[in-house]
Amino acid sequence: MRHGPIHLGSEEVAVWADQITKSFGAAQAVRGVSLSIPKGMIYGVLGPNGAGKTTTLRMILGIIDPDSGSRQLLGHSRPRDVANRCGYLPEERGLYPTMKAREAIAFMGALRGLGWAEGRTRAGEMMEAAGLGHAVDKKIRHLSKGMAQLVQLLGSIVHKPDLIVLDEPFSGLDPVNQEHLEALVRSEAARGATILFSTHVMSHAERLCERVAIIAGGLRRFEGTVAEARGILPIEAQYRPSARAADVAALLPEDARFDGQCWRFSLADEEAEPLLLALIQGGFGVSGLSLQRPGLHDAFVRIVQDAKQTDAQEAAAC
Repeated sequence: MRHGPIHLGSEEVAVWADQITKSFGAAQAVRGVSLSIPKGMIYGVLGPNGAGKTTTLRMILGIIDPDSGSRQLLGHSRPRDVANRCGYLPEERGLYPTMKAREAIAFMGALRGLGWAEGRTRAGEMMEAAGLGHAVDKKIRHLSKGMAQLVQLLGSIVHKPDLIVLDEPFSGLDPVNQEHLEALVRSEAARGATILFSTHVMSHAERLCERVAIIAGGLRRFEGTVAEARGILPIEAQYRPSARAADVAALLPEDARFDGQCWRFSLADEEAEPLLLALIQGGFGVSGLSLQRPGLHDAFVRIVQDAKQTDAQEAAAC
């Protein structure tokens, strides 16, 4: 697992952090996280509850300062200097319950320097596009939890920020509103915004993210593409030969087991094609072949489990 600073060539970087740490009393929430996120990318920070995701995002945005380490936001070492170029949806939601939805969005835009009239116009257009056009004049207290959450999200991006940071944005949304949110994320990325969001639901990250970082126990345990994360685990294969089932064992991986109908084994991604070619050239034939590639969820579970085991071993050695 890689823990140190990462570099992605000469691409312009929107978010950069080098070994940032944060403690609250005796509890060390973040123990040295490094990130480098190019502009225009959809990037996921993944981790179980209590991993340090929210604290990491808040340090990046300048809401709290790290105890040690460095960070830059949109090229500035003082994140608050570029606050108006950022949009932030915190994990803790909160809107004025007596304010109408369109005004709530315009108000949040005004806090980031957007004119009130322009904010109201954009708010109406954005609510219509998000399927909330019928609720522009409804008070927040009359909206469902999911609708209110979308309104707060729209308020976070109404000023068209260069960087959008979303902390657990899918939490509490029904499947329909989750689809609306995913479409909105893609739309903002197409506009040129950098999207950084945290989640512990792997399906959203798998569909949206170009790269991900997995944080567990306050450390970054993985950084790379979704495909690279999935590549940590082997492919599960089921193979049914058309002839000489007993003799084929010599060609298969060591963990291959015959269940009476087919062989079951695991193999690395790059081993699949050579194995298939060897089986055909060996005259064994293929009456059935199934390859089950691991998902991001499986890779996430393995990485987090390995992190816990490593931390336990290090604690025992102290």
